[in-house]
Amino acid sequence: MTYDAESGKMIMNPTAFEEVYAIMEASFPDTEFRTYNGQKALLSHRHYRLYTERDAENRILAFLAAWEFPELRFVEHLAVNPEIRGSGIGKKLMQAYLSRPGKPVMLEVELPEGKLAQRRIGFYERLGFHMNPFDYVQPPLRTGQAALPLRIMTCPRQATLQEFRLYRDLLYAEVYNIQVPGRRR
Repeated sequence: MTYDAESGKMIMNPTAFEEVYAIMEASFPDTEFRTYNGQKALLSHRHYRLYTERDAENRILAFLAAWEFPELRFVEHLAVNPEIRGSGIGKKLMQAYLSRPGKPVMLEVELPEGKLAQRRIGFYERLGFHMNPFDYVQPPLRTGQAALPLRIMTCPRQATLQEFRLYRDLLYAEVYNIQVPGRRR
């Protein structure tokens, strides 16, 4: 995938998007990603980026989907092909992303209520993320879905309440397209 400065859009060949979306479908419940058309439409958003890890045959093994704003970077999805999970590729991809200095990085995680959720949280903690103590709800990504209670993790440190509110409002306005009172778009 390349960035076309003239159009301000990400250019991804159709086969690559199909590979990314197939990994997404195999990795997340429907409540945590958009429909095919909704996800594909993000490729033209000026703040949305997709980073991939490929094998020798140029197949996508893993991807990291992020929103990059002046205030922060938001990792929306990190996923590895189910056939090779546990190989360290996801860790490598996230470490490369975190190595870029300058802005805090945040992501959403499930509530720490089950073993799998706790394992995911532990994975991010080992990478330097910190759980924030503030209540957070992800707006629905598809029509007819309910809002999803999640938690926010940030790197390299916990966010203050003021930072958390700024970040949440930015996500609501830009990522989830929700009108936030007092925020200009």
